Amino acid sequence: MTTIDARAVIRWHKPLLVLTGAMVVLALVTTVGVFADARILTGAPIWLKPWKFAVSFVLYAFTLAWMLSVLPRRSRLAEIAAVIIVAVSFVEMAIIVVQAARGTTSHYNASTPLNAVLFSVMGTSILVLFLAHLLIGVIALIQRIPDRPARYAILLGLGVSLLGMLAAVPMVTPTEAQMMQGVTGAHSVGVPDGGPGLPITGWSTTGGDLRIGHFVGLHALQALPLLAFLLARYGGRRLDAVHRARLILVAGGAYAVLVMLLTWQALRAQPLLEPDALTLGAFGALALASAGGFVLVLRRKAAVAA
Repeated sequence: MTTIDARAVIRWHKPLLVLTGAMVVLALVTTVGVFADARILTGAPIWLKPWKFAVSFVLYAFTLAWMLSVLPRRSRLAEIAAVIIVAVSFVEMAIIVVQAARGTTSHYNASTPLNAVLFSVMGTSILVLFLAHLLIGVIALIQRIPDRPARYAILLGLGVSLLGMLAAVPMVTPTEAQMMQGVTGAHSVGVPDGGPGLPITGWSTTGGDLRIGHFVGLHALQALPLLAFLLARYGGRRLDAVHRARLILVAGGAYAVLVMLLTWQALRAQPLLEPDALTLGAFGALALASAGGFVLVLRRKAAVAA
């Protein structure tokens, strides 16, 4: 039985499951808030941001709990790192919810001493989460999960999600004009935050948006293990573990480059759906290289089979 199979899970990290359950409840409550509270903040319903963060933490905490469960040996250090992640996640979500209830923004807000302190605490929490996440990745690397496709999917998922976190760094690098307005950063590039955006995500349709690369990178944590699971379930009879692992490597490398390209596009103040020729060329090159990698792996598999 492969370790990427959900049926193989036998050991769950309880604090991460508590975080998952709490965020499910918060997602349901804020869903009601989105429709019941008519207040608008930065161009969106005031409870939409807490809802998005709650859903994101549901996926993050549950996936991380599963990843810890498939490590070959129980790691006390990894479990402590996960407890730290749970603690700082609750701190971050508490601030986001409190600020929404107060009718103000949680991110980049230095308009008053209280708002500045709260955002500073959030920034520290995110840094601590990053380091704890990195530690879990190192432990997973050292332990050498025996199922090679699962190993690559978990390690690349953890690694690319770290890259997604780093994609948020430009958001907290404020300009002088922003500092004068009591703002310590922004997610939009070339336009003010809160302008026209895509449904639900709110990603800017008039300028660059750093949240796109951040979002895509973070969810490598789910996407790559899911790919490994699908390859094992539906391709296991035609693809052995070696070739499935190679496909995961190609997908993980392409995913990492995609995160960088999306961030690069945003930094050049381009909306996601309005790329220029240079951006299209870069995405096209990535698509061709990825397809070439997949074809090469499958051809080698066919040659071995022959």
